[in-house]
Parts: sequence; structure tokens; C-alpha cells
Amino acid sequence: MAGLFCLCDFSRSVHIQFINAAYIVLIQFREEGLRTMANDKTKVGPVLAGLLLGMLLGALDQTIMATAMPTVIQQLGGLSLYSWVFSVYMLASTTSMPIFGKLADLYGRKKMYMIGMGLFVGGSALCGLAANMTELIVFRGIQGIGAGALMPLAITIIADMMPPEKRANMQGMFGVVFALTSIVGPAVGGFIVDHFSWNWIFYVNLPIGLAAMAIIAAALKESRSPGKRSIDWPGAALLSGSIVSVMLALVFGGGAGENAASYGWGSPFVIGLFAVGAALLGLFLWAETKAKEPILPLSLFRNRVVAVSFATGFMMNAAMFGAITYIPLYVQGIVGVSASLAGYILTPLMLAVVAASIVSGRLLAKVQYRVLIACGLAVMAIGFYLMSTMDVHTTKTTIVLYMIVAGLGMGPLMPAINTAAQEAADRKQRGVVTSSVQFFRSVGGTIGVSVLGAIMSDRLHHGLSALAGKFPQIPAEQLGQLSNPRVLVDKTAMAALPREMAAELQQLFANAITQLFAVGAAIVILGFLISFLMGNAKLNVREDAGAKGKPGEAKGEAGAEAEAQRALQPEVV
Repeated sequence: MAGLFCLCDFSRSVHIQFINAAYIVLIQFREEGLRTMANDKTKVGPVLAGLLLGMLLGALDQTIMATAMPTVIQQLGGLSLYSWVFSVYMLASTTSMPIFGKLADLYGRKKMYMIGMGLFVGGSALCGLAANMTELIVFRGIQGIGAGALMPLAITIIADMMPPEKRANMQGMFGVVFALTSIVGPAVGGFIVDHFSWNWIFYVNLPIGLAAMAIIAAALKESRSPGKRSIDWPGAALLSGSIVSVMLALVFGGGAGENAASYGWGSPFVIGLFAVGAALLGLFLWAETKAKEPILPLSLFRNRVVAVSFATGFMMNAAMFGAITYIPLYVQGIVGVSASLAGYILTPLMLAVVAASIVSGRLLAKVQYRVLIACGLAVMAIGFYLMSTMDVHTTKTTIVLYMIVAGLGMGPLMPAINTAAQEAADRKQRGVVTSSVQFFRSVGGTIGVSVLGAIMSDRLHHGLSALAGKFPQIPAEQLGQLSNPRVLVDKTAMAALPREMAAELQQLFANAITQLFAVGAAIVILGFLISFLMGNAKLNVREDAGAKGKPGEAKGEAGAEAEAQRALQPEVV
């Protein structure tokens, strides 16, 4: 049940993910002195504006959804399907990420980005027309498929347009604007449902998305690469099947919804899903060894820098999504802040991420990747440890300070991990590498939500068993309902309990939630240790920005490779 709460509030996690991607895009922009890696037909400023509109679209969509969903449920019904509005989006976007990345390497970034944006905008229009929850869930899946292209391909396009040393520069005001979407989004969502119909929470995406598509279509120019391309359809199908099976097992294993059937981790259904996922993964790995153009080249995992980037991104998101999702619940149910303030409680953390990204982005060209990644993970672990010490007497100010420490640790990780992976791989694999980084982070977040949710659920189960002995007058059925974390924010339910029991229930939930931060700190420490396997790799700043070669290559060899890859690069003005 506790894991389910996370899934029902998954919009917060997805919002953080979009913000993270926005930061990565922003650090690759500087208003003055822009130089590009290709030739002269793409208009850099308008392209950046179009990409940022796309990022803004994704971030606002999730925060607006979180605010408006109660109204949607009232009008469409289907409360038992509530969590699937968010879960299906997560499943679809995670599954499509590596596929869009590979197709972008084969057929061009622009074409795949436009297809992804088209699916997102089309899915938004269909969501607004949904007549029931089943239709809404299906159309949210279409939205999610499109969203799988927006984040990784935006980052890839920026990397193609600009030399690596320029990606470390960010205008702070843009980062602040994106962080403040966490404030604007709920307000916009509330305004829409109060003054218009709920359908407009989706229709508002249309003008923003269409404007982004028009700008990208006009400003981004790509030259065509000759030759016929081979698509690894068997690999794509097997990978998609494996991802969906495993993620469904994680969703159902942690509880599928507050009012839906849930399954234990040891149930035949969940075990069967894991078994199907493992079997399809094995077939996928075999198929990739035979494919001419594999969807996810296994050679990437032999590249130490790329492999460590995947692993550290996975660990970061597993801890972040698994634990931080509970902060709004903690401050509202334990500390006692209002529901409106609880919705904005993550803003200081996001602003800390922006500030740390600005500083660390300027250090990318000066220090080794592992220095930034290890330092970021170390500070993040300290922040999580501090949050694990919270109790029912912790003040709002203290919680905000602890979140700021965690945010300062997260900030350096986002640009460093992506830049390290992009620069370590061949340019022709940049799309699949970038999308794979996002893919592993997304999977890490899903696993973190499920595993840490299961830990919390187990802790609550044992705690409630002890409470049953202290308060035998409470019916067993009512006691079982108290395992739902939403009880903490239900004033009516809490008022119906004896005062002493309500206090002990708060303490029980506080202990369970803070334990998640201790587990999250352990996950981050594991990522910290893994980061040292990256070696001494660092950003190789070259005078000839067009010469893209591997570290250690002679300038002539790098130039030859850059010439061979020219067809894959945007043409820039």
C-alpha cells in the first residue's frame, strides 16, 4: 500500500525528471560567443527556444495533472484506476526512450523529435476528449510514448550543435524559471479546473507543443546520410516486452492502486511477470548480438565511462524517487503544514539543484568526471542521512535545510553523467547513449519507488501489529486501513482515533518514512563507490570544435572521423 502511494503521486517524480533534463539542456547554452560543431544552416537560438518549450511542456503537464486529477476522477469516475493514469505514462515513456534514441541515430534527431512531440501533442488532444478513465489511460500511454523522445533527443540535439566545453555554461535565470514551474504548475492546474473544464489541463499543451514543433521545423536543419538503414525490430519488441513485464511486476508487487487489487511480491502473478521479463531480456541480449543495427548496442557496456554513467544515474534516481516522493506527505501529515504549502515543499530542493548545476557546469572542463560525480553523490548521501534523523518534532526550516543539502548534491550529477556518457561514446551513437542514460535513470526511479515502498509497507505492518496490542478496542478492519499513508492527511480519520493512538500513528509513519532516507543514503553511497570505476576521464576541450575524436587520437584522425560523421550533424548558421 505504501508503494502504491508513490505511484499515485508519481507525477511529482516525473516532474523532477523533466526538470532534471531541462537543467542538462540549459547548461549547454550561453548567450554570447556561441560556437557550433557543424556548418552553417541551423539557427541555434530558435532551436534552443523550441527545445526549452518542449521541456516546459513536459514539466507543466505533470504538475498540472497532479492538481487536477481529483476533479477528473469526480467527473469520469474510475477511482480504482487513478494510479494507472500516471503509471501507464511512466511505462510508455521508459519503454520508448532507447528506441527513439537509436532511431534518431539512424534517421536524424529532428525527424524523431518531431514524431515524439507529435505523439505527445496528439495524445494530449485525445486525453482532453476522453469519455471515461479507460480511454484516458490509453491516451496517456500515447502521451508517454511521445514523452520518451522529448528529454533524451533534446539533450542530444544540443550536444550535436555545440562543442562540449560550451555545454557547461548556463544562464541562471533560465534554471530558476524551470524550477519555478513547481510553483506555477499547481496554480495553473487549480485555475483551469476552477474556471474551465478539466479537459483544458490537456488542451493547454496544444499551443505550446505546436509552437515548439513549428520552431524546430523551421530552425533545425539536418543533412541526410546516404544509404539504407536497418531497424532492429525484433530487438525493439523484445526490449519493450521485457521492460513492460518487469515494470508491471514492480507496480503490482507494490500495490496497483489504493482501491485496486494488489499482489504480494511472492504471488504467482508477480513472479510470472518477473520471469517473463527475464526471459525476454535474455532473448533481447541474444538478438542484439545478431542485429546489424542493434537497438541498444552491447558494446556500450564495455565502455567503462558509459557503463559507470548508466550505473550512477540508476542509483541516483533509485534513491531520489524512492524517498523524496514522501516529503510532501511527511510535512503535511507529520509536521502539520497545509496541503497547499506541502505541494510546494520540494521547491527549495529544486532551486538548490539549479544553483549546484550552475557551479558544477563551469567545472566540467577543469576536473575529472568522477570528481564531480563522487562529490555530488557524497553530498547527496549526507543530505539523505540528515533527513533520516527527522522525527515528529523536526521543524519546517530544518527539513528545508536538509533538502537543500540533498539538492546541492544532485545538481552536479545531472550534467556530469550525461556529458561523460556522450563524450565517451562515438558520435554516431550519441542518440542511443543519451537516451539510455535517461532510460536507466527512469528504471532506477521505478525500482526505487517499488522497493522503498515495500520497505515502508513492511515497517508499517509490524508497527500496526504492535498498536493492535495497545489499542484492542480498535476494530481490525479499521486498523488495517491505517496502513494507508493518506490517513495522515485525512483530518476526519485522525480525529476519530484516540489522541494517544493518533500520536503513536504519527510517530510510526515518521519512523517508517525516515528509514527510507537511510536506505536511500545507502543506495547513494553504493553509487559513490561505483563512480570511482570511471577512471581519469575528463572533458577533452579542443581548439578545433569540429574535430570530434576519442581521447588520445591524433588531430588528423579526429578530423577524419568528424568528416565521416558530418552527415549526422545538424547544419548550423
